Amino acid sequence: MDAFFASVEERDNPRFRGKPLVVGADPKGGEGRGVVSTANYKAREYGIHSAMPISQAWRFAEEAHAAGKPAAVFCAVNMKKYGEVSGRIMTIVAEKVPLVEQTSIDEAYLDLSFAGTYAAAEKIAREIKEIIAKKERLTTTVGIGPNRLIAKIATEMHKPDGLTVIRGEEAAGTLAPLPLRAIPGVGPKTEALFARRGARFVRDLLPFSCEALRELCGAWGAQLYEHLRGRDDAPVGVEEEAKSIGEQETFEKDAGEPSFVSARVRALADAVVARLARQGFSAFRRAVLTVRFADFTTKTKSRTFPVACASADALAFEMLKLLIPFFDARENPAKKPIRLVGVRVEGLE
Repeated sequence: MDAFFASVEERDNPRFRGKPLVVGADPKGGEGRGVVSTANYKAREYGIHSAMPISQAWRFAEEAHAAGKPAAVFCAVNMKKYGEVSGRIMTIVAEKVPLVEQTSIDEAYLDLSFAGTYAAAEKIAREIKEIIAKKERLTTTVGIGPNRLIAKIATEMHKPDGLTVIRGEEAAGTLAPLPLRAIPGVGPKTEALFARRGARFVRDLLPFSCEALRELCGAWGAQLYEHLRGRDDAPVGVEEEAKSIGEQETFEKDAGEPSFVSARVRALADAVVARLARQGFSAFRRAVLTVRFADFTTKTKSRTFPVACASADALAFEMLKLLIPFFDARENPAKKPIRLVGVRVEGLE
């Protein structure tokens, strides 16, 4: 979904339409201590982006306004509403595609192999975009490719409201001229690591052997070697026999601000409970929080409820309690930024 939170707010509030819009913490005239959750595309032209301190976003907005550009509008996050909209959108998708893996409140992978051809897959994608636009008055960007990696990269090429198709034989050639950051998993530190070796684009790393990338990046280097060539064998997955239901989100930029990460965990909890109902379950007994740091170290913490639970508020409350130690010495003594968070429920009833 395109700038999802901001797009929902623009749709529901006529006074926001056509203006640079920032959804997040109260800026308090530049003194706010929270972060940006989402900025629409007009606000992004001012340099404002998700996970940015709200005080910095306020300064950027003021500078743009002083230069004669339209004043930005700031509004609070409404996670409950976004979760409900997400649930309706995922229902639309599921009616068109039998195998869907929802990875965050506003993103999913769809297995379109049943379509048989790229042309047929594109037709299905356009139908989904049209239905979402008609029923929810929101725009969607779709990427179609031979695997998850290429489909994901394709979504980044034409936003908003785009649809990009990269066929299998086009994948390697399409990737070669792209900056390394276009490859999922390559963050600022990895980018800097390769820049010191003169590699800034995908084509610059192609001469590196798999062994060389392993030495530089550890076990992930082998996966990177494949991804640089447009190869990815990871399937689109769903929870086997609905033993669990989960959501996770990889941030656009590694995050260290508690209010931003907490808001994302809250959104994931809402989305998980919405999916619980859609898949015919009424409650869960166990919840798991996943935190992945910028260095790809991953930790999980769980909470078993004394009685079956069905409340998004209760789930979010427990997940946030588990999250707090990841911002101090208990679970994060090195103060590493967070790359991904996930929420999963088990023991379904």
